[in-house]
Amino acid sequence: MFVRRIRVERVDVEGARHACPIAWIDNFAMRNFTNDAVFDDTLPVADGLMEAGNRVPLDRLQSAMEDWFRRKGYVKADEPVEICELAS
Repeated sequence: MFVRRIRVERVDVEGARHACPIAWIDNFAMRNFTNDAVFDDTLPVADGLMEAGNRVPLDRLQSAMEDWFRRKGYVKADEPVEICELAS
């Protein structure tokens, strides 16, 4: 089910990339917080790393995580969250 490895990073105002802590990713991944079943196929595995199934759309995942991290105060308004799929 979890066939894709996804890197999750925040980018600070100076352009430096930082792996998002697994606690942030885990907090997002809990369905009762996101209320979106499409993200059920995600599994936090380490700082800046999660696994996901094929049905998880990366563009929606990125915008949902960025929104969630901002609402929780994990990232500032001018700090984007970037998500990319890692090569197998």
